[in-house]
Amino acid sequence: MSTSSSGQPLSGDDAHLRVLGYEENFDRKIGMWSNFALGFLYLSPLVAVLSMFTQALTTAGPPSILWLLVAAGGQLLVAMVFGEIVSQFPIAGGLYQWARRLWNGKYAWILSWIYISGVVVGCTTTAMFSADFVLALFHGDSDISSTPGQKLVIATIMVLIALVLNSTGSKTLATIAKVGLAAELAGIILVGLFLLIFHRENDFSVLFDTMGAGDGEYFNAFVTAAIIGLVLYYGFEACGEVAEETPNPSRMIPRSMMLTVILGGAAAFFSFVGYILAAPNLQGIVDGEVANPITAILNDTLGTFGTKVFLVVALTSFLACVMGQQAAGSRLIFSFARDDMFPGSRVFKKISARKVPVNATIAVAGLPIVLFFLLYFIPDALFRVAAFQMLAGYFAFQMVVFAALRARTKGWKPGGSWTLGKWGWPVSVGALIYGVVSMILLARPNGDTSLPFYDRWIALIGFVIVAVIGLVYMTIAKPYERSSAPEGDAIEIANRLRGHHHSRSGEPDRDQELVRD
Repeated sequence: MSTSSSGQPLSGDDAHLRVLGYEENFDRKIGMWSNFALGFLYLSPLVAVLSMFTQALTTAGPPSILWLLVAAGGQLLVAMVFGEIVSQFPIAGGLYQWARRLWNGKYAWILSWIYISGVVVGCTTTAMFSADFVLALFHGDSDISSTPGQKLVIATIMVLIALVLNSTGSKTLATIAKVGLAAELAGIILVGLFLLIFHRENDFSVLFDTMGAGDGEYFNAFVTAAIIGLVLYYGFEACGEVAEETPNPSRMIPRSMMLTVILGGAAAFFSFVGYILAAPNLQGIVDGEVANPITAILNDTLGTFGTKVFLVVALTSFLACVMGQQAAGSRLIFSFARDDMFPGSRVFKKISARKVPVNATIAVAGLPIVLFFLLYFIPDALFRVAAFQMLAGYFAFQMVVFAALRARTKGWKPGGSWTLGKWGWPVSVGALIYGVVSMILLARPNGDTSLPFYDRWIALIGFVIVAVIGLVYMTIAKPYERSSAPEGDAIEIANRLRGHHHSRSGEPDRDQELVRD
């Protein structure tokens, strides 16, 4: 049996972590359902639908809903690939750790730099999308839209509340995740059923009616609307970011990831259909004549009081989503810093008395506030900034998928408790193809030719700037050389884990040799 440095017996989770080269730093208080809830809330189908409903319909009309199905299939393949990897490497830091162990520290560094930028922008856009719903709650006017100043203030308050709650520990995060999950399900399933059963205004055939969207160039409009699906299926990787806070992560986290994609996608599709079929003025929404369509639909169907109850539920989901994004980002920065790979590592690898990487959490909360001020001056760029978030996230995802494929060519056979077996190769190739196509769609310029060049290409320009800054820093500072943490050992670890699974006792001497503080 493996033992800790104090001579106490280690649990299976602790022993697995030591084989990977690390000691326990966190409390394992995030159970299976809390882990799933965290991923579900980061993905947040309710938040995605509320944020993107108007954009999707004004861009391509009701058929834009088909992107929810296309993206679901593609991201489920990615979730399966991630499931195999996290089952072998259930370590805080998720994508960074997976890339490091599958390839090397240099590859993992640039991946993480890009992914962190996506998480920060994700916190930014989620908090800012909440502003219209906060105003609707207090004003009761479905036509109200927040000003840039109101967006800045509301989003800042949202991020700071999430920071305070996240700083209290994993137990609070798990509790909020469960509450947020209940809010999501109530806001999507109950309201969706109510709309479909009692307030259906449109026939199902309307789902295939463009209703004049696209101004005669519907194919381009439909492709542009892909963002609704691409934005939704993002966040399931958060289940793996808290692997060291989850019991039996090798088995539980792959299941959580796939459940997040499947149930999150089904819930979003159901909700989207409900709002489309219940809209009394669907043509007006497609034509852009309704400022806040969701609130307008709810006022017509639920009444003022019912709408306010729904908005409270929705804002609970927004808050929980921001908390999940902060938690995932802070664990990645902590893991990065623990290996001395992040600027200011000594500061960001500190753990508070509540077992929270508090400095990393503050960083993930502070950077979005800086972006709030930037968006104050270019408020119309919010959706295009969201496209940058997705482009950065998808690029990081595909770097992991590509690293897994490369490792397979060198003989890696995943050694965790959950594997795809003979389906590993086709699933990985399919995931990579889906990801590359998605990145091309996200990098496309905005179709409005009246916008300035930089505004039309803001997603790609932002991505290139972030990547170039990261590459320059990596080339000059060589942060990957500061760390002696394990890297490129996927095949070795898989073999050791298979040996461990087939033996009745561990090998404490070999485990001790691999431990990193």
